[in-house]
Amino acid sequence: MDDFRHLADRIAGEIAAGRLRPGQRLLPQRTFARRRGIAASTAGRVYAELVRRGLVVGEVGRGTFVRATAPVQPGHALIEPATTAPVNLELSYPSAPGQPELLAPSLAVLLSPDALTQALRPAAATGTAAARAAAAELLATGGRRPDPAGILFTGNARQAIAATLASLVRPGGRVGVEPLTYPLVKEIAARLGITLVPVAADDGGLRPEAVAAAHRTAPLSALYVQPTLHNPTSVTMSAERRAQLAEAVQELGIPVVEDRIWSFLREDDRGTEPALITLAPALTHLVDSLSKRVAPGLTVGFVVVPPDRVEAVAAAIRSGGWSASAFALEAAVRWIGDGTVARLVAAKRADVARRQRLLAEELAGFAVRSDPQAYFAWWELPARWRADTFTAAAAAHGIAVTPGTAFCVDASRTPDAVRLGLASVPEPELARALRTLAGVARGGGPARSGRTG
Repeated sequence: MDDFRHLADRIAGEIAAGRLRPGQRLLPQRTFARRRGIAASTAGRVYAELVRRGLVVGEVGRGTFVRATAPVQPGHALIEPATTAPVNLELSYPSAPGQPELLAPSLAVLLSPDALTQALRPAAATGTAAARAAAAELLATGGRRPDPAGILFTGNARQAIAATLASLVRPGGRVGVEPLTYPLVKEIAARLGITLVPVAADDGGLRPEAVAAAHRTAPLSALYVQPTLHNPTSVTMSAERRAQLAEAVQELGIPVVEDRIWSFLREDDRGTEPALITLAPALTHLVDSLSKRVAPGLTVGFVVVPPDRVEAVAAAIRSGGWSASAFALEAAVRWIGDGTVARLVAAKRADVARRQRLLAEELAGFAVRSDPQAYFAWWELPARWRADTFTAAAAAHGIAVTPGTAFCVDASRTPDAVRLGLASVPEPELARALRTLAGVARGGGPARSGRTG
């Protein structure tokens, strides 16, 4: 066994035994090397191995710290609950009052023998003419309706993202993303052998000049972006920034994957910022789904693609086994057509406003970034707290939150922040949880010093 792996195993054993506690800082690498009688380069490899195993997290200018939570194994988030904590603020799946009663009538029709026979057959990536027409109405933005011929269907938005990236990027290719991005995009990229490149952003979102700089360094095969209610920060790009970004990608010829999973919360009668697909239609692939509008248990993912990309993305959907079920597709057509989805969207816009008021009341005075129409919030923690140790402290109070590390593309730049999901627990329970977290934050974090023995 290589010496550096042997040393990493020993430190891993100390973490497992509790001799190195969550949040404890390891020795500086040079000090570790001197005490162990090894080269500084070997110490660097030891620490890198511990980071790779998910046991520690490195922070530029501050050191290396023992993680407060066990690492999530690849695929775990797709098949098991993220937590067993009584109050789960990791998830963000909104459910409107009376939602089951709204959904049931259309499903009842599908349970008749004749309808069920049709609904249990396989569905093509292109769906049906009725499905494409319904999806085109649902996904219309700014008065512009997408061409139904360019709409494809998957089981959910994650599969839509995976299929689109698989069709655009070869293994080893580079995809530009915001420095903080959707965690499952990181997992998808790892499975596809894609390198994610963090592109600088500011309070207005992704910076077009940073996209150009990243592309000059080494060509980007695609750009994945969440321009509306970015997860986790809830930033929405202005119309001006979108126009600048669209101009940049068209000049550079970079395909775009535009994730609009949360955009329905902002699309009211006042109108919103234009979708990138309306500004750069020849390059943009729009991804959306019903999982937030309706429910994750019976959902459909949508991909709107340029005309010359339909077959390539459809082939990726087929080869990945990512097609929507015919039953879910038929349910979606009925829910869109009879106004159920529109009623649920209206109810969830009202619901998110109430939850945002609770957030503002309970976390007043803290550095919380959110949008009045967002079902999540980005909390930059008080100075003495680290994200992992706060996550552990919250868990000790029966509350699950998501540490900022889950969203970071660059593992060396880990923010002391957590994301709070506001959608998945009843409002009284949410208020109590936020009040508890405020008390934990005011109590001060653990000391940030430590040693490896």
